[in-house]
Order: sequence, then C-alpha cells, then structure tokens
Amino acid sequence: MTGGETRTDGGSVAEGEGRTVGGESPARRPGEGNRLGWLFEQRLAAVIAGSLALVVVAGLVQVSFGTYSMTVGGAWRAVFDPAILLDPRWFLNFLLGEELMRAATGFQGELPRLARETLVVWNIRLPRVLVGVVVGMNLAVSGAIFQAVTRNELASPFILGVSSGAGLMILLTLVVFGGLSTFLPIVAALGGSVAFLVVYAIAWKNGTSPVRLVLAGVIVGTVFNSLQTGLFFFADDIGVVQSAIQWTTGSLTGTDWEQVRMALPWTLVAVTLSLAGSRQLNLLLLGEQTAKSLGMSIERVRFALSGVAVLAAAASIAVAGIVSFVGLIVPHVVRNLVGSDYKRVIVGCLFVGPALMVGADVGARLGMSVLTGADAQVPVGIVTGLVGGPYFLYLMRRQQNMGDL
Repeated sequence: MTGGETRTDGGSVAEGEGRTVGGESPARRPGEGNRLGWLFEQRLAAVIAGSLALVVVAGLVQVSFGTYSMTVGGAWRAVFDPAILLDPRWFLNFLLGEELMRAATGFQGELPRLARETLVVWNIRLPRVLVGVVVGMNLAVSGAIFQAVTRNELASPFILGVSSGAGLMILLTLVVFGGLSTFLPIVAALGGSVAFLVVYAIAWKNGTSPVRLVLAGVIVGTVFNSLQTGLFFFADDIGVVQSAIQWTTGSLTGTDWEQVRMALPWTLVAVTLSLAGSRQLNLLLLGEQTAKSLGMSIERVRFALSGVAVLAAAASIAVAGIVSFVGLIVPHVVRNLVGSDYKRVIVGCLFVGPALMVGADVGARLGMSVLTGADAQVPVGIVTGLVGGPYFLYLMRRQQNMGDL
C-alpha cells in the first residue's frame, strides 16, 4: 500500500509514513484492526476513569485546606450538602448569578441559609476547582487542534503566538480600560484571533505549511511578549501591575463563580466544534495531497479549525492567564495512550487536561505551605512549567524523530 491511500477497515494511512490515523499499522492481518480499535477504546476508558479519579481526589484536597480549617470529612459533607443539591435555586444562583436566577425562576424571596462550611466550600474553594477543570479542557483541546493543523506535536497556543496575543489584549484592557473586565473572554478571543491572523499572513506563500506556521508563531509570540513587558511601564497602580503579573504567569488565585460563568459558554462551544471537526483533523494528518484528493479544502478547514482552537485558548486565558505547557503536554500524552484517531484524542484531552490542571493547582496552592510553612501560593503556570519542561526533555532524549505528526 502506498502513502496517501485510504483503508476500508477503519483507518487511513498517513501520507508517506505508513501510519494510520487510528494508530494502527498499515500491514495488518484480518481482524487486527478491530482488535487494535477495541484496545484503544479500552485505554480511553481507563484514561477517563483515572483522570476523573485524580480530579476528584485533587478537588477534595483543594476544598479541604485553606485559611478556614475543616476536616476532610467536613469538606466532603459540605460538597454534598442536601441544602444545595436538593434546591435548584442554589445551582442557578451559582451558575447564572443571582439576578438571572431570580429572572429565570421568578423567585423574589431570600434563599435558605447555609452552614458556614458549605458557604466556604461552594463560594470560594469549589469554583477554583471548576475553573481549573474548564481551563484544562480548553488548553488541551486547543493544543490538540493546533498540533493537527500544523502536523507538529510541538505546536501549542503559546508556540503559535495565540496566547501572547490574547495576553497582550488582556493586559492592555487591565492597564488602560480597567472597567471592562466583564468582557475579558471577548477581548482575549479578539487578541488571539488577531495574533493568529498575523501568523497566517506571515506564513502565507501560495498557501501555508506547518513549518511556516510554527516559525511565524514564534516570531509573533516574541514581539507580543515584548509588548506585554512594555505595558508594565505604563501602569501607575501597583495593584494593576500585580494583577498583570498574575495573567502573564497563569494563576487560579481568587477565581470564583464569575470566572466559571465567564468561561463556561465559550468552552461548550469550543468543545462541541472540536468534536464535530475530529474527522477533518484526521484528514489533515494524512497530508495535504491525500486530504485534497478526498475533497477537502485544506486552507478553509485549517483556518476554521484554528479559529476553534483560538476560541478555546482565549476562554482559558481570560480567566487564568497564560498557563504554559498544558496545551503541549496533554495531547502528546493522550496520543501515546489512545492512538492518533482525533475523536479519541479530543475526548481524552477533555479529561486529562483537567486532571493535570487541578493537580498542578494543588501543588501551586499547598506546595509552599508544605516546604516553608508559610501561607503562600505560587501561580499554577509555574508548576505546569516545572512539570512540562522535564517531561519534554525526557521525550527529546527518548525519541529521535520527535516533532512531526
């Protein structure tokens, strides 16, 4: 079988590489494809179960520790307090805000009182876990899409300049227009879109190529990072400077239900579109010539899917700042576990991304307390960087052909 030829038994051979999108070998005995597909499905189920377990354990640690001390059992009881679980008005109050809750239900009275532990957990600690879940989903999905679009497993929102563009617009909003914080997701999406359009324009030469996209992204990211640093000199308020530093390093400190409400709608849109586009992502991995022969408009699909990735990255940057390495690590880990079929990759990223993010935030929140005894936190972006750097050094030493998909 030659490169670029399609299979009829569940996979398509990657152009010139003798691979299939589903992760199977091109030379297979009858029935082997079904067995490999079943194996990858089993691995995906194990990945989902393990990731959920890690999120639950890390989330329980998050809600159990803080300035207001409570036991693990007390935190668990607060999470499952019937006063909230059996009263939909409280759920709507958290997810929609009080005004929209009252408008939706017509309820004008006072909500039932809650125990102090329940208020602490549901108003302060649980939202931070949920923001971590949402950010992990978005960054992992965004990285997975960019890696397919560029056919390069080292691509990510940060490498392609999207994070830098979104971060620059957010910093500009905070420094110049401090009252527009409600519109941060839109501002971030605008900045990320502008950055990617610039990258696309630089990379265009009778079409684009994966290599030119990555190189253009590095150029644009470098320029926008310099502009971010320059903005610090125009901030007179030290509080604005500290807030800006949090955005550039990535932090979940101080997040609450407002951030959940801010990012959740955009996350649902990005996840839905990424799952719907998994077939097109698989075709892109076959190579441009093969995808064209199957009737795909390469540039149109590449541009549309990149827009989905920009939206996902912008939603996370708007609420947590620039968190490094999540969009780079997670898709690579998921592909190694469940194969390269992008329907499985996207689903796996939706679970592994939150597990990494919530777990890293536990380290960011409690690491300094354990090491120094001081009640201090470090930005979660520092922890993900400390994890991601050694991991990719390990991969670089282990794999000789790392980079191309």
